[in-house]
Amino acid sequence: MKIIVVGAAGAIGRAVCDEFAGRHEVIAAGRSSGDIRVDLADPGSIGAMYAATGPVEAVVCAAGEVEFGRLQDMTREKYLYGLKNKVLTQIDLVLAGLDVVTDGGSFTLTSGILDRDPIRMGSGSAAANGALGGFVKAAAIDMPRGLRINVVSPGLLEVSAEKYGAWFPGHDPVSSRRVGLAYARCVEGAGTGQVVPVD
Repeated sequence: MKIIVVGAAGAIGRAVCDEFAGRHEVIAAGRSSGDIRVDLADPGSIGAMYAATGPVEAVVCAAGEVEFGRLQDMTREKYLYGLKNKVLTQIDLVLAGLDVVTDGGSFTLTSGILDRDPIRMGSGSAAANGALGGFVKAAAIDMPRGLRINVVSPGLLEVSAEKYGAWFPGHDPVSSRRVGLAYARCVEGAGTGQVVPVD
């Protein structure tokens, strides 16, 4: 398969690329690195990426940003930041790719654990993750040409535990290998409309 991985340079993106290396043609995409540049906040940049790659069998998005903070310090704008930069960016990626992904192909998005196992200061992330799960379940019903869509919801990765582990008390970090396998399940499997947890 020819697969675009957006956010390929991040911890999750690297796990995805490592899993697919050797058996698929992976196009690494990112804002500042990769085989092709894309700014998910700019719909024109998304369209240019698809024009450059041409038809593909799968698109994986491992990119997105949210605001963290105590509830009393969160504002409408901070919640909107996550909804725009983690949710709408991935929705834009799907909408722009509907005519680019080949028949029977797939989109795999990325949410995260915090809507089902929250942490302090994580309500912005939880709101975005929950929205992505709802979108995927509903969008799967309307997908044309046998296209599939799923979202992987990983816990804290082992490679990120040194940096972020203090924010996740009691959480058991997950291996990059297990995270990569979850994306393989979505891309190479037959499921659609699923939220795939990696705990």
